Amino acid sequence: MASRRTRTLCLRTPERRDTLTEPISVFQLGQRDYEPTCRLQESLAAARARGDVGDLLLLVEHPPVITVGQGGGWEDLLAPVERLRREGIEVVSTDRGGKATYHGPGQLVAYPIFRAPGSGLHRFVEQLEEVVIRLLQTYGLHAGRLEKHPGVWVGDAKIAALGLAVSDGVTRHGLALNVAPQMAHFGLLIPCGIADLGTTSMERELGFRPDLAQVTRQFVQNFAEVFDRPVRWQDPALEALPLLLFPPPDGNGRTNSQPPWLWQRLSAQAERAAEGVEGLLEDCGLHTVCQEARCPNLAECFAQGTATFLILGEHCTRGCRFCAIDHGRPSPPDPHEPERVAQAAAQLGLRHVVITSVTRDDLPDGGSRHFAAVIGAVRRRLPSATVEVLIPDFGGSLAALEAVLDAGPEVLNHNLETVPRLYPAVRPGADYQRSLALLREAKAIRPQVITKSGLMLGLGERTSEVLRALQDLRQAHCDLLTLGQYLQPTDAQLPIARYVEPEEFEGYREKAEEMGFRGVASGPLIRSSHQARALLDRCGLAQPSPI
Repeated sequence: MASRRTRTLCLRTPERRDTLTEPISVFQLGQRDYEPTCRLQESLAAARARGDVGDLLLLVEHPPVITVGQGGGWEDLLAPVERLRREGIEVVSTDRGGKATYHGPGQLVAYPIFRAPGSGLHRFVEQLEEVVIRLLQTYGLHAGRLEKHPGVWVGDAKIAALGLAVSDGVTRHGLALNVAPQMAHFGLLIPCGIADLGTTSMERELGFRPDLAQVTRQFVQNFAEVFDRPVRWQDPALEALPLLLFPPPDGNGRTNSQPPWLWQRLSAQAERAAEGVEGLLEDCGLHTVCQEARCPNLAECFAQGTATFLILGEHCTRGCRFCAIDHGRPSPPDPHEPERVAQAAAQLGLRHVVITSVTRDDLPDGGSRHFAAVIGAVRRRLPSATVEVLIPDFGGSLAALEAVLDAGPEVLNHNLETVPRLYPAVRPGADYQRSLALLREAKAIRPQVITKSGLMLGLGERTSEVLRALQDLRQAHCDLLTLGQYLQPTDAQLPIARYVEPEEFEGYREKAEEMGFRGVASGPLIRSSHQARALLDRCGLAQPSPI
């Protein structure tokens, strides 16, 4: 019987595409973290889709990272994520095709930001593979393709992985050539989900370590030949990359649109699913904080069949300057609302039900008994679901807090929202110390309850003030923390002071974990109840607490 190599290894040269005279702009970016590089690709791909820039080729090395594509791959990790991170290997999800793969120093990673060719994506993939095949030939290595397995292979060992994503007719992601990476890291996963084949590198096949700069130059030369295009090396400084993260400011010094890390796209299928949830809520006569507060994650959450129920009406007795919920005189609590919430949660098949409310300073108990009634109704309909409540401060009433806790929610959430200095401008009618006391008393009354709080960033707070607020929360024994970007819902609310970059959110996450928070979600689009169950699952806190 012929070996696998003999049967399936074949070297093919794709037909040449029609000649294009526009040069490909090549940027050699050095070593850069994976996730910021993905955001850079998204920004440039959007510019390419608009026709503001031509085709681009980004060349980069990444610090150690395992990426998991749309084909899955979490099951292919051979070590816990916590252990990988302790060893300096990040693990991230990505929207490229394929399963789990590894990037690290000693790899040449190439990201073509190209208008998808009319000849089809399969042809484009073949051309990318051909670039690597020709490069390896110059080093005396016989490489080719393996049937049903994308990438470039030397015998039965993969030497270059390939995975693409296409959005708005523009390609992102690309290929990674193993020049001289740390091969032991490949033993921490099943690369590309292929358990019975190996991985190799140029260094392993040649017996010496090739010069990465020389390999890069040869790669670009072969790239120009295969794509029959001239190339132009560009200054890798960020200011030389056209139409990057922010558009030019307007006459008032403000940017004309949000930075690209706040952009979200949904498929038509997801949009239809979101419309279905909206229809269900309308049929049940219910409100969600997602709709009333104009949350940027509304479509995403609705598409996933999740929602945060807003009880006690749609008018708030306070006028917080960050919130789009109407301020006015509310109606009396609806006695049928608890059952309607429970019915909707059951129809959505929720495993984790999040309930919040407007502030009802007009009610003697602040609406706490209504909270308890909703929790009870959900318990009867969905006994296996966990319940999270995001409550107002009840004017500091311990009796109201006890009424909610006695109903037995697994998670009690109350947001600080911002730092003390900004309370008069952001939260008139609220009190920073009163909010901290509520969280502290919740733990004293019911130690097993999981407490949670969050802040919005981008309102003018200082880093030292944020860190002080996080320390205050830990001293109040707060378990879970969310940090997200403030976005001005309408012109009537406070303007955004600044957009906080994702790297800064990541820094706050690390600081918060060092302080002892059991779970932290920190990022521009994080909201208090966004993917709330996922935060519990990640932190191993999803088991219901005894009442």
